[in-house]
Amino acid sequence: MPVYTVRRVLVAVPTLLLISLILFLLLDLAPGDPTAQLPLTIPPEVKENIRRSLGLGEPIHVRYLLWLKQFFVNEPLHLMSQLTGLDLGGDRHRVISWQTRSPVVDLVIERLPQTLWVVGLSYVAGIAIGLPVGIVSARQQYGWFDQFGTFVSMVGFSVPTFFSGVLLIVVFSVELGWFPSIYDTTHRVTGWDSLLFQLRQMAMPVTVLALYNAAQISRFMRASALDNLTLDYVRTARAKGLSERKVIFVHVLRNAVGPVVTVVALGVPGIFGGAIITEQIFKVNGLGQLLITSIQASDLPTVQTLTFVFAALIVACNLLADLLLGILDPRIRYG
Repeated sequence: MPVYTVRRVLVAVPTLLLISLILFLLLDLAPGDPTAQLPLTIPPEVKENIRRSLGLGEPIHVRYLLWLKQFFVNEPLHLMSQLTGLDLGGDRHRVISWQTRSPVVDLVIERLPQTLWVVGLSYVAGIAIGLPVGIVSARQQYGWFDQFGTFVSMVGFSVPTFFSGVLLIVVFSVELGWFPSIYDTTHRVTGWDSLLFQLRQMAMPVTVLALYNAAQISRFMRASALDNLTLDYVRTARAKGLSERKVIFVHVLRNAVGPVVTVVALGVPGIFGGAIITEQIFKVNGLGQLLITSIQASDLPTVQTLTFVFAALIVACNLLADLLLGILDPRIRYG
């Protein structure tokens, strides 16, 4: 396992460099100009000077190498300076957003708590709901619980989040007035009352995303459990007189959860990427909204950094899923 992990990490380095190059080239070829939203009264030569000040006057390979240095060298040094209090970063140039003129990493750190509050909690809730629902549905195949779970899962997976989100706003915010329709990103939890308000404003976006995540996870869990329930080791365990609860939760669950681990691990980058549509509906000022506004403003440094971070998370979660499968399933051995 350690040798396999080191080998995968060494392979991941050139993979991420290739991904960063492809993203940089694609974004550079994409239509859009950071000076397009400036007033028309600004002379063309002034706009050209602004473009040069943003670094757009340099050749593409120079800009790419400069971004690599800023992201992989300068940003970690500045982060270590903030954590240790030592002046490690100095006056090294950081990746700067064209839209806000602030370091992109600082913007990500500022938006990350809002995304984790809503999208992260909804993912945890989806896992907590989906796994037991899938197990019980497999145990009671074609029973009333399985039929009801299948119906709810199909609805949760088929209905788009922009429709279910708007529906919840109309019912529970406009008609009943139970929950606020707009997420207050400036709210801070300082006591019991503020905590209750935070839970109320999180209720609808978390419900929308949790239903979608639980629907997907429960279907994978049900299918994997059904495959294992027909195998010989389950019949042997039952023949030995083990209770059905022990057969399911001791023997079947460990073997059936393997494929689901892959699905769950690969869904983790979506937490940090944010649920773009849901964040737009409920005005959650998270990473998803940051990505949308950056694309609209042709803020290439921010878009480049965010998309690369999401790609790096996918590579890391792939490795994590493989390692977890090796731990959960003793039949898997990595050389």
